[in-house]
Amino acid sequence: MNIRMITAAGLLLALAGCSTTTTTTTAALPLLAKNPVQDRWQGQSAGRFFAAYGPPISDRDESGNRVYTWRGGYKNVTVVTKDGKKSGKRSLSCKADIVTNQSYEIRSVKILGDQPGVSGPSYCAELLAPPEKAS
Repeated sequence: MNIRMITAAGLLLALAGCSTTTTTTTAALPLLAKNPVQDRWQGQSAGRFFAAYGPPISDRDESGNRVYTWRGGYKNVTVVTKDGKKSGKRSLSCKADIVTNQSYEIRSVKILGDQPGVSGPSYCAELLAPPEKAS
């Protein structure tokens, strides 16, 4: 009887695990749902992006689109502790896949490598989609 109970409990746990991993909503993962870099660049010319931030490091064809892998924004910043003391330097950079259509228009931007920024959780967002300055 103990073997049956253990087997039934294991089966129920396995089924419960499957159902909870497939029902992900954007409300549960707000940081993953928002992509300010894509919001800023989607529909824009890839030429404009590369002119502003440098050329891609590679490109490939994928499902009728062109995918450019870009890396840039190299920057060294001084790390300041909470008590205001300098504790060394940190290197920042950003890596992204930029998907374009046949007209060289950006369809999507997928961040591949990011780090905490100087003033927020994403250096890529600080670099590629800075907040607009108030007039």
